[in-house]
Amino acid sequence: MDEEYDVIVLGTGLKECILSGLLSVDGLKVLHMDRNDYYGGESTSLNLNQLWKKFRGEDKPPAHLGSSRDYNVDMIPKFMMANGTLVRVLIHTDVTKYLYFKAVDGSYVFNKGKVYKVPSNDVEALKSPLMGLFEKRRARKFFIYVQNYEESDPKTHEGLDLTRVSTRELIEKYGLSDDTVDFIGHAIALHRDDRYLDQPALDTVKRMKLYSESLARFQGGSPYIYPLYGLGELPQAFARLSAVYGGTYMLNKPECKVEFNEEGKVCGVTSEGETAKCKKVVCDPSYLPNKVRKVGRVARAIAIMSHPIPNTSDSHSVQIILPQKQLGRKSDMYVFCCSYTHNVAPKGKFIAFVSAEAETDNPESELRAGIELLGPVDEIFFDIYDRYEPVNEPSLDNCFISTSYDATTHFESTVVDVLNMYTLITGKVVDLSVDLSAASAAEE
Repeated sequence: MDEEYDVIVLGTGLKECILSGLLSVDGLKVLHMDRNDYYGGESTSLNLNQLWKKFRGEDKPPAHLGSSRDYNVDMIPKFMMANGTLVRVLIHTDVTKYLYFKAVDGSYVFNKGKVYKVPSNDVEALKSPLMGLFEKRRARKFFIYVQNYEESDPKTHEGLDLTRVSTRELIEKYGLSDDTVDFIGHAIALHRDDRYLDQPALDTVKRMKLYSESLARFQGGSPYIYPLYGLGELPQAFARLSAVYGGTYMLNKPECKVEFNEEGKVCGVTSEGETAKCKKVVCDPSYLPNKVRKVGRVARAIAIMSHPIPNTSDSHSVQIILPQKQLGRKSDMYVFCCSYTHNVAPKGKFIAFVSAEAETDNPESELRAGIELLGPVDEIFFDIYDRYEPVNEPSLDNCFISTSYDATTHFESTVVDVLNMYTLITGKVVDLSVDLSAASAAEE
């Protein structure tokens, strides 16, 4: 271990593994360590016995839930946008050869106490029960504008400069109702709260285009894809990639103490009395607790069920977004469901998550609106975890710390953090202009 590395990465969470892979592909000498004896850190995947131990202490799970090893329950479950940034990163690094994806069946939104399929283009807008007849026509016009919009072609802008016009102003031009704005902003553009309304509309239009392009890609019922056997496969795939390019992985390394020189710059990491020298450290917040601050908490419920979520057309995998305004909250709530069709549970079993940024100390009552959508559950677990973000100045100490995972059930915010960190570390931007067909979804 007494060698010098360009970068030492601490923690094998998804963000750290993606960075380790990107940096290894760039030709940097990378050492990747984790204090745990398993991959994934906070974003690990648990079998039933591990899940039981984490939430119920030592008890053995009841036999009627099936075999423990048939469960792969992700602790930070997130779907991927089929044309989204994460998929582009996976293709850019060629990690796709280690993974099989399957399209997610449904994308739904909660409105006035009911669950509706998210209409995502002009044709679906005309069929959606979310809107009355006249509203459908207005929404259809707006969708057509977005579908035709090209940033580089002023003819498609209809005289609007979307870098200056706010989302609210753009929507007012089409006369859309608050409920329509709610599902467009939160379930299609995937904003987490309503601040976007007063920001430039270009971002929202790009997010809507990403949604519809992703939806078109697999002709499924949603724009999302998810790996077979769950997300636990991702960190391991990046670990393999890093190893192919000469990266070194060490699990089960206690302490992992980051060492600094007299100027306050990182100079190495010590574990079990040995120090590996390095120029830079990349880690999750748990490895440098004095360089991060708590910014919030995520409340989550994990349910094991024997049926799909009601009112989702029997979807075996589905996302439901509950916009903040519908619940009188400050931010959205998310429902995520996956099942044996993605090999994350035994045949006939479904895993559902309800998550939200915690606004109280009681996850059971706070998440009730989402839990009520699930129908009867076999088992349910509750949990709250803290969210941290870095407060250090990487240019001074050469420590690059990721932000904790948020409550969203899709990956877009996570990858933005990774790409920003990559640019801070290397001064370069990841080239994401890739051939998207390289990540095909597994056929039935």
